[in-house]
Amino acid sequence: MATTVTLQDSMTREPREVSPIDGETYRFYCCGPTVYGPAHIGNSRTFVGQDTFRRVLECAGIATKHVRNVTDVDDKTIRESQAQGQTLGDFTKHWKDKFSADCVALNMLEPHIEPGAVDHIPHQVRMIEALIEKGNAYEKEGSVYFSVKSFPGYGRLSRVADRELKPGAAQTANDSDEYDKDSLADFVLWKGRKPEDGDNYWHSPWGEGRPGWHLECSAMSLEYLGETFDMHSGGVDLMFPHHENEIAQSECCSGTTFAHHWFHITHLLVDGGKMSKSLGNFYTLADLEEKGYTPEELRYVYLSGHYRHHLNFTLDSLLASRQAMNRLSRFEKSLAERAQTSKVPDYETARQAGEAGPFQPAFEALCRDLNTPDALGKIFTAIKSIDTKTLSQPIAAKLYQQYHFILAALGLQLLEKEENREDIPKEIKAMAEERWQARSAKEWAESDRLRDELSEAGWLVQDGKEGYTVIRK
Repeated sequence: MATTVTLQDSMTREPREVSPIDGETYRFYCCGPTVYGPAHIGNSRTFVGQDTFRRVLECAGIATKHVRNVTDVDDKTIRESQAQGQTLGDFTKHWKDKFSADCVALNMLEPHIEPGAVDHIPHQVRMIEALIEKGNAYEKEGSVYFSVKSFPGYGRLSRVADRELKPGAAQTANDSDEYDKDSLADFVLWKGRKPEDGDNYWHSPWGEGRPGWHLECSAMSLEYLGETFDMHSGGVDLMFPHHENEIAQSECCSGTTFAHHWFHITHLLVDGGKMSKSLGNFYTLADLEEKGYTPEELRYVYLSGHYRHHLNFTLDSLLASRQAMNRLSRFEKSLAERAQTSKVPDYETARQAGEAGPFQPAFEALCRDLNTPDALGKIFTAIKSIDTKTLSQPIAAKLYQQYHFILAALGLQLLEKEENREDIPKEIKAMAEERWQARSAKEWAESDRLRDELSEAGWLVQDGKEGYTVIRK
């Protein structure tokens, strides 16, 4: 499908056409997880956004090379592995495997390459050596720092100038160790070994130690995408200082543009505010599944908000997502019946169909700055205009393919719906249906009575225009 894809560029603050530099493959790098604990739903929003972007590109006929790193050595991973009495490798493998399982559950495509920082220590050492040789870095008491003043373009991505830096502004949880350096703005490339690092150190020309967090991504993107590539992506919180530091050290090494396009995804809010364990609104995917929700429903919630806007997550939003997906599922089922098929195409089969038919307006919305909420709205508009009962088998079969093309672009799987997700007792199903019939007949007292009985039995009912959903309390 020859469709132009545009996306906002964080560097220029303008939408730009997405097109491979080499004319063949769109090469992009995504900052991946720091594997020291379970990913929370704010992290997952970023990764689902990147996954959706890749899907849209591929559905538009653009080949991709997707690299997403794993940070498996930094202050957090070292501190937590020691607290657990585990080796760094065993500790980080456990959390990497858990992250990978979450990605599968959220129907994310596997990156083409997923490198880890520990496996690329030599690459980072070589990069530091080059920066020292070029005069962009200096050694001090076993550590090495990047000299920000040596790179005049520092701050152009985040619009943060050197003069605006205040004490502590350039530090993050990943580089918070106190090291002596020449300037407040300078950042560490190699951290000299400290007693609290334990056995987690490597040899270098400057002594034992470990690489700085910012350097890891520059070294791995260089290894797998080259000195210059199409796009770099991450959460908006990484824009400064992480991405600024990547640009500085990479461009000083190569003398050329690091990434030609920057794609940042905005924070997730929970109940209108910041997610926090102390507020009781800190959720992982496992937490939501324990409450009876599914990864598919969470993915739909992510898609319901534009990536450049704050998305306010609530448990009610998951219920609304369930209703919406039930509508999509009913349409899929009716199409399948008319098409006389029960086979759901996989991603590759669906995208290779290459056309969206009546869902083309939805696909065009995705191609305009990844406007997922607009695309969802246009899908429902198309569904409303289609009477599946009047379709012939060939037309239904064609429409079934086109429907799955747009679902593939969004990464939506309409798997088992409400009845199959959980063993809802027959008496609960019957009571819920009886209540729906009473409500439809405007027998409000009886409807309320049955709702209360369901609640006492441990079940919640949420009504929609065309039906209801039942979940365990």
